[in-house]
Amino acid sequence: MDDILSTHPDKDTFDLPQLRAAIDAASRCASTCATCADACLHGEHVEHMVRCIDLDTQCAAICRTTAEVLSRPGPNGDSWRAIVEACIAVCRECAAECEQHDHDHCQMCARDCTACADACQALLDAAD
Repeated sequence: MDDILSTHPDKDTFDLPQLRAAIDAASRCASTCATCADACLHGEHVEHMVRCIDLDTQCAAICRTTAEVLSRPGPNGDSWRAIVEACIAVCRECAAECEQHDHDHCQMCARDCTACADACQALLDAAD
């Protein structure tokens, strides 16, 4: 990701290290949430994991979208901010849910959701 972003003609639209960190964190979070949802779905007592599965699925979707939008750093108005803000909100909600479960996959998911929210918040803060 480092190489391709540095070749973009509008690479100065964002702070590149923070942009890369947000893209990487969102991509990692999307994968982790998808795996967590699948593990919850195939584990015991799935009926107790419905909210976790729902939030994992929602978080994976917004994180994939966030990574994709941020991978296009050209001038695109402020619409990227709304997507990043939504990503932060969903990641924080998903992390809070996953933290309540003792499964290793849920704890890893909570960690990656928090890291994504933090990286996205740092990108927003740097853009202001």
